[in-house]
Amino acid sequence: MDSIKIKDKCFSISIKSEEIQKEVTRVAEEINRDFEGKNPLFLSVLNGAFMFTSDLMKQITIPCEISFVKLASYQGVLSSGHIKEVFGLTEDITDRVIVIVEDIVDTGLTMQRLLESLGTRSPREIHIASLLLKPDKLQVSLDVKYVAMRIPNDFIVGYGLDYDGFGRNYPHIYTIVND
Repeated sequence: MDSIKIKDKCFSISIKSEEIQKEVTRVAEEINRDFEGKNPLFLSVLNGAFMFTSDLMKQITIPCEISFVKLASYQGVLSSGHIKEVFGLTEDITDRVIVIVEDIVDTGLTMQRLLESLGTRSPREIHIASLLLKPDKLQVSLDVKYVAMRIPNDFIVGYGLDYDGFGRNYPHIYTIVND
């Protein structure tokens, strides 16, 4: 489908699944190379990163572990500005190499909050892998080393990203066309 309607909003396809998969493969290859022999703990941020995490992990060939954390900052099409940790990490990450797997970094505030929280647990290193980055919307300085795609500051859905809980199931990424 070239366009979809979710609730009161219309979206048109902006990134096809084939392009997404190509970039996920590239990121996986970079991670496999950079973390050889380090046994990283991949920390997937739910709900949005579930598709990216699944596809990424299928291509990770190094010894590793995976866990999940759930943070929330969006309501509708806007960031609420309030970041709330819904449930978190139970593993001991002392002296561990952590790779955070995120769906999108836009303002960077959610990621900054997560980095601060993880930093209190004495990890050796923390790295960020994000499917999408909105460089023009960043409000904080972040080192997002593994970025599949940089995108403009548009509201998007699909491939794990949602509008009020809907649209995560689409294999493509769609951009809002009316708001």
